[in-house]
Amino acid sequence: MSRGTLMKVNDLVTVKTDGGPRREGKVLAVETFYEGVMYLVSLDEYPAGIWFFNETQSKDGTFVEPRDVH
Repeated sequence: MSRGTLMKVNDLVTVKTDGGPRREGKVLAVETFYEGVMYLVSLDEYPAGIWFFNETQSKDGTFVEPRDVH
């Protein structure tokens, strides 16, 4: 999937966080905006979910990506 691909609820993803390796999680909700997409992602330490924003115009602003299932 490319950066422009919209992930959906229940998709398995990885998220970029400050100062550590990417974390695996599952999408709980998706909200689209003009500037990008907000994903509510369930992580081990945040089972109820935490919001991450993917900017449309910046690869540096891409925090949620599809998990490689290979």
